Amino acid sequence: MANTQMIPDKRTYRVEEIAEILDIGRATAYSLAKQGCFKTVKIGKVIRISKKSFDEWLDNHAN
Repeated sequence: MANTQMIPDKRTYRVEEIAEILDIGRATAYSLAKQGCFKTVKIGKVIRISKKSFDEWLDNHAN
């Protein structure tokens, strides 16, 4: 029987997802994360980007 527990809404993005959303290269997405454009969490060598801070950053940079 399948596990029917609800998975909470996603709270982070992977750098690759940011690159895909913005239609930019992965290196550019990593650069934005390292520049502090949005809040990040580093877990070992993996970087996760706060969905809320990314969405706010994107809203503030939209024309």
